[in-house]
Amino acid sequence: MEVEELHHHNNSLSLRVLALVTGLVLNALGNGLTVSTNVGTSPWTASEVNLANLFGTSVGIPMFIVGTLTAVANQLLIRQWDRWRFIGEVAFIACFSYFVDVFVAFFSWLGVFQLPFFFRTVLCFTGVVTFCCAISIYQRANIVMHPNDDTTNILRFLYFHNRVVVAQLVNFIPPILIMAVTFMLDGHLYAINIGTLFALLANGPLIGFFDRHFWHSLTHNFRVTVNQ
Repeated sequence: MEVEELHHHNNSLSLRVLALVTGLVLNALGNGLTVSTNVGTSPWTASEVNLANLFGTSVGIPMFIVGTLTAVANQLLIRQWDRWRFIGEVAFIACFSYFVDVFVAFFSWLGVFQLPFFFRTVLCFTGVVTFCCAISIYQRANIVMHPNDDTTNILRFLYFHNRVVVAQLVNFIPPILIMAVTFMLDGHLYAINIGTLFALLANGPLIGFFDRHFWHSLTHNFRVTVNQ
């Protein structure tokens, strides 16, 4: 099987770099906000929060480790060795995990956790919408992206015929398994609440929504060759 290009038009490199930086910062901001509210977060981030609590580290450390392992898995999914894709994803997760720690510290300093539950829920949902918008942006730019989101991109286009919701739900299976293991080890489950349910149900649809309605000039710059 060979997939050369899924869209006939590629954006300029400068626009794609701008989209990459914008998406990275927005994603870290949204994730940092959801973690700080303690009203639940996306399954991947929740699994990393649970790993952080299990090992007594900041959330950024398991984010980097899990992200690097996911970058390896992506090489298997595309069925070829793409050195620059791997290096780019590891670089992305290194920056992303650092900025998530920064935003978590910032929102904690602002006292977000002390707000009433209703306001924390609103902020949590805002964080989910923010990182879904971010994912849409840098998936379309497709220079480098978060390894977990590249997994969704690969599944979406190479395995599930552009069905983003199905791809996203399949991508949530590993973090659910991680949380099951951490729960068996320490008997606690962190960062799972109404915000997690919202992220689980709305993540795929929101990404699809932003693909269609936000930053119209930014197209899906997706090119990969797979030999079979």
